[in-house]
Amino acid sequence: AYPGDVFYLHSRLLERAAKLSDAKGGGSLTALPIIETQAGDVSGYIPTNVISITDGQIFLETNLFYQGIRPAISVGTSVSRVGGAAQTKTIKSVSGGVKLALAQFRELAAFAQFSTDLDPETKSQIERGQRLTEILKQPQYSPLAIWEQAATLLAANEGAFDAVPVEKIKEAQANLLSNLRTQNKKEMAQLDKGDQKVEGAMRELILKAANNVASDFAVSDKEADNKDES
Repeated sequence: AYPGDVFYLHSRLLERAAKLSDAKGGGSLTALPIIETQAGDVSGYIPTNVISITDGQIFLETNLFYQGIRPAISVGTSVSRVGGAAQTKTIKSVSGGVKLALAQFRELAAFAQFSTDLDPETKSQIERGQRLTEILKQPQYSPLAIWEQAATLLAANEGAFDAVPVEKIKEAQANLLSNLRTQNKKEMAQLDKGDQKVEGAMRELILKAANNVASDFAVSDKEADNKDES
């Protein structure tokens, strides 16, 4: 059994995180508690204790990790209480529907395992979700600049890569970022400041570049199919 004052023990630890006044030297302290769940049960006593104190949680799932989805974040269970306040204006303008799309995809994918008769809309949602999941995979020690995140999210969420095979999504992403970096360096530097929405001419520029990359993959796949038939 846990001691009766375990909640207050956690509170005292986490209350050390603070914004210091200039009189005390300034700066800030951020607390990042890490909790190991038992069999993935986030409703256990200790996890719920900490969740009630913090400003949100990132829940990592073992089965996602072993499926190669890394970081293995459970979109449905992870929550941020500060929401868009912690995002730049740039990222906030393109990330709105991503969480919902991923959550719906995982529900539909689980349902699709038991049904072969899927309507076109459901099939389209699953296929886009597969590509969105793939494009969000990120190797360790490989951070992305703000403009790279924005371009990736916009292209994937708007369906620009829907025709690209899932196994080639990361290659398509790399080509898109490379093209924007070399051909639109000035615009991407402006976007990287994070203080503007991705809209108007900037939005059209990124989607046009993404569609061009996607069409290259569609052509190469068609050519490969023709070679196989011959």
